[in-house]
This record gives sequence, structure tokens and C-alpha cells, in this order.
Amino acid sequence: MTPEQITARMLEKDYFSQWMGLQVEASGEGYCRLHYRVNDQMLNGFGIIHGGVLFSAADSAFAFACNSHGRLTVALDVSISFTRPARSGDLLHVEAREVHLGQKTGLYEIRTTNEAGELVALFKGTAYRTSQSIS
Repeated sequence: MTPEQITARMLEKDYFSQWMGLQVEASGEGYCRLHYRVNDQMLNGFGIIHGGVLFSAADSAFAFACNSHGRLTVALDVSISFTRPARSGDLLHVEAREVHLGQKTGLYEIRTTNEAGELVALFKGTAYRTSQSIS
């Protein structure tokens, strides 16, 4: 399967990503770009995007990018830094890029930016590559 087919297959059953309104724009080997619009249900008590929403969207892009090679891959370790707030109505772009691909692990950087191209969150993920093929 191509990376695009793998992403489509994953997204088909990823009801959480669907519920969040994530729209995949592009995918390839070790890569995924998606976007979503912040709505009122995604806000915390201060009227800005909840960190869990930023984490979840970045985690989805991470999953699509690291599984793109056709091997079932799962998160081993992740971290996120929040750099600026987003508010209801903002369009956020999430781009996952493979930094390193080894036999058993992969390292990914996922950047969330706003419409002005400003960094909203930086997510780093290490993935474990199983021996199971995605078919």
C-alpha cells in the first residue's frame, strides 16, 4: 500500500480524529500534513485551545507519518511544548516530519502553526516499529 492508502485506511476507522475535524492535506513516507479549525468545544476555561486538543491533533499526524512505511508502528515516547494560544475560529496546520528512521525506532517532529505561520505547539515523538505489516 502507498502512504496515502495507509493514511486513508487509518483515518477511516479513526473516529476520534474524525470527531476533531482533522483534514489530511498530504501524506507520504514519513510525512503528514493536516489542518483543523478550532471550535468552542476545544477551548479551556480561559477561552484558549485546550492543550489536549493540540496534543491529540499532533499525535494523529505523528501516527499517520510513522505508519506510512507499511509497518505497524506505535508511540514509544512523546512530548509537547506549547508556544502560543489559539482561539475559536483559528485554522491550525499540523505538519509531521520524520527526522530519523531506524530498524526498530523512528523520530518525528510535529509542528502546529496558525494561519500566520506562527508556532503554536511543537511535538516530538519516538515511535516503535513492530515487525507486523499493515495490509
